[in-house]
Amino acid sequence: MVSMSTLRKQYTGSVTVGGESDVRTLGSLVIRKASVGPLDNNAYLLTCRVSGAQLLIDAAADAPRLMRLIREGSPTSRLDSILTTHSHHDHVGALAQMRAATQAKTFAGAKDAPEIPTPTDVPLSNGDTIRVGVNDLEIVSLRGHTPGSIAVIYWGQADGTHVFTGDSLFPGGVGATQGDSERFTSLINDVDTRLFQVLPDETWVYPGHGEDTTIGAERPHLDEWRERGW
Repeated sequence: MVSMSTLRKQYTGSVTVGGESDVRTLGSLVIRKASVGPLDNNAYLLTCRVSGAQLLIDAAADAPRLMRLIREGSPTSRLDSILTTHSHHDHVGALAQMRAATQAKTFAGAKDAPEIPTPTDVPLSNGDTIRVGVNDLEIVSLRGHTPGSIAVIYWGQADGTHVFTGDSLFPGGVGATQGDSERFTSLINDVDTRLFQVLPDETWVYPGHGEDTTIGAERPHLDEWRERGW
């Protein structure tokens, strides 16, 4: 397995709006991270190194920048799929433009799909699997930030485990639930049982905004988050 120190040398996860993408190259997958829009949203492009298939996670904003991101992985602007982690407006701002430009198939959590203005071709549920070329991605429902929020796990074997959490898990806590105790309890329970109790410490976490983290860095603080209630 690739050590975390080696992964950190290869990739930092630090990006700025209008800046360059950060790139992580794994055995059969390339992960590119870019920041777009006024709310500094992270967009991730996953490219299969075997087939050239590409998946965009969160067509959040700034379609021209996202098209440049697509071309970084494919000079022909190939984009097979667009996955939306949740229905909030800042995560779907360029979805209609990107779908029209690329004819990519759209994926989203089944309970959020009705709230997304652009039609969802494939509604997703907990435990579903989608493919990017030769790479399988596991879908995990994390209910609370929105009813249909999802995370995406890539079990990279020798390349380590990688999880794209949208706005459900960040460095320092779970996503916002607007002071709703029921939503908070649902979200933190799902994050606990479906991420922390399943993923190894070295799992790299790619959130919907800001810097990356690891499961191991956040795991010790779960009880603190429960006590503070956000």
